[in-house]
Amino acid sequence: MQTNPRLLLIEDDRIIASALSQALKTSYAVDVASTGKSGIYKTDSEYYDAIILDLHLPDIHGLAVCQQLRERGVSVPVLILSGESNVLTKINLLDAGANDYLTKPFSLGELKARLRTLTRSTDTPSKASSRLEVGDLRINTITHEASRDGQPIKLRRKEFLLLECLMAHQGIVVSRQALSRYGWAGVSDNWTNTIDVHIKHLRDKVDRPFERPMIKTVHGVGYRIDALPKVVDRPCVL
Repeated sequence: MQTNPRLLLIEDDRIIASALSQALKTSYAVDVASTGKSGIYKTDSEYYDAIILDLHLPDIHGLAVCQQLRERGVSVPVLILSGESNVLTKINLLDAGANDYLTKPFSLGELKARLRTLTRSTDTPSKASSRLEVGDLRINTITHEASRDGQPIKLRRKEFLLLECLMAHQGIVVSRQALSRYGWAGVSDNWTNTIDVHIKHLRDKVDRPFERPMIKTVHGVGYRIDALPKVVDRPCVL
């Protein structure tokens, strides 16, 4: 049974959020966040096919929210809603990673048409760029599916991002700081313990059920993933 695409609406105006949710619910499964922080938090644990982002939020400006989403590895289309029509604003938002921009007031028909275009583009991803393989371990960076030896592996979002980072740098030692920047957009050593905990959980799912572990610890540096029994450690700082 085919399910509707999942949509995250980040909008602080309750009346607008309610109206858009009702109008879109026949075509999308809509989640609503009233602040930038809560919207970012939702993308840490849930997967969405598109995000509608209001530019003026009570806590974080929409431009910063869009930048943080991209820094955290959220690659789904982002449609900005704003009362501003300034060309420079639009350019800055596109540079920050937004995919489209809709100026208020707008028609519901135009919003739906923009969303159809954005979500349709994610329905036909490039297979060459969306799949990573290391030995019998495979992931799809678009659908967030993972498997090893043909067995599906269910991963939380952060676990998937860490695995994606390691697999993209197969055979290279990835530092904890680099993993932090990839998964959390963090730059502080305070994140390293969090990285270690998530790597442990990742190992429980990716390595423990199988004969040979693939994720290696390089003490004092970081982690490495490789299908080969022996590789030369080359530190990688992203």
